[in-house]
Amino acid sequence: MRLPNAWAVAVIAACLGAAIGAGTASLEAALRPWRAGDFAATPRRATGAAPAVEVPETLFNFGTVGVGGKGDHEFVIRNAGDAPLEITRGATSCSCTVSDFEEADGGSAQARIIPPGGSTKLRVQWRGKGDGGPFRQQASVSTNDPRRPQVAFVVEGVVIPTYRVSPPIVTWPKLSAGEGAEARVRVVTFGREPPVVESIIARDDKTSQFYSLASTPLGEADLATDTGATGGFDVTVAVRSGLPLGPLRQTIQVVWRMPEEVSLDIPVEGSVTGDLALAGAAWDASYGFLSLDTVSSRKGLNTTLFLTVKGPHRQEVRPVIRERLPASLEVVVGEGRPVGSGNVIRIPLTITIPPGVAPANHMGTPQAPAGRIVLDTGHPDSPTLVIPVRVAIIEDE
Repeated sequence: MRLPNAWAVAVIAACLGAAIGAGTASLEAALRPWRAGDFAATPRRATGAAPAVEVPETLFNFGTVGVGGKGDHEFVIRNAGDAPLEITRGATSCSCTVSDFEEADGGSAQARIIPPGGSTKLRVQWRGKGDGGPFRQQASVSTNDPRRPQVAFVVEGVVIPTYRVSPPIVTWPKLSAGEGAEARVRVVTFGREPPVVESIIARDDKTSQFYSLASTPLGEADLATDTGATGGFDVTVAVRSGLPLGPLRQTIQVVWRMPEEVSLDIPVEGSVTGDLALAGAAWDASYGFLSLDTVSSRKGLNTTLFLTVKGPHRQEVRPVIRERLPASLEVVVGEGRPVGSGNVIRIPLTITIPPGVAPANHMGTPQAPAGRIVLDTGHPDSPTLVIPVRVAIIEDE
């Protein structure tokens, strides 16, 4: 058998290579479209009208917001596309509120359709909460723009206290009935304008006549240590002698504008002491109450409270009952007797709730205010003694 020569082999190989290469190229062309850049053409995709959301800003800094104060900002949403843009309310953070979308007629809606070239406004509101510090909150809307299905709007700033009061409470643990006292409370404000005090009153009318109240504006030097303070004032609380003996409870109400109205209650607490004191099994010295607790209307109650008197006016004290609450309380003033060397006189007060009286509730709650026994003492420095009473008279089945 005769083998082909070298030239014949070369020609056959070239023909086979060309045939195989052409087949491979045809198969690749059938499976992969030609692309620009590799000498192929891309099939044209059909295009149509579509909305295009456009927002000039998505972040707004409120600056400072007072605790309890509100801030709001309007973000603009435009439709730069050639088809209607639909927007609906999305998620918001817990402290951020998104108002309903603005309508052309002044109304509002949960969703808005914005025509091509049109716009609407989205109002985001924030209320300052907590004790203060920086905040950053977010609200979002959903859209039918395929390129931007959601838009997030962010508000940020710093929450500052509307005011700071120091001390928050006036305390006189042992205030002598024969002497006056004075305390000062400082109020530093952080509003847009310095405060203008409109009124200062003692809310409890029973002892308001013993109080003298005034305010004094703070100067720049007083505010230097409080960053962000815009003004402030001192409240002077003065009491004169003659307050009724026993627990001291009063509330000083201060009202000012900056420019919004602000009301502050300053509690005054303590006890008024003097030459008169109370003792007995039912007397709660910690809280200054005659604690009779729950009493059966069928059985009634009988107890003794002792009024002790010392000082140079002890012989002048002759207690007289002026008021009883509840009215079913019966109080009998006994004869005063000297104790020990005679520097102290003890006067018994027999307190009775007779059987068969009507139910009553005076347990010292907001719904059931405490009862009281009011004595005219005859003492020049403590002419009135108020004895708070906690009692609930109930019917037995």
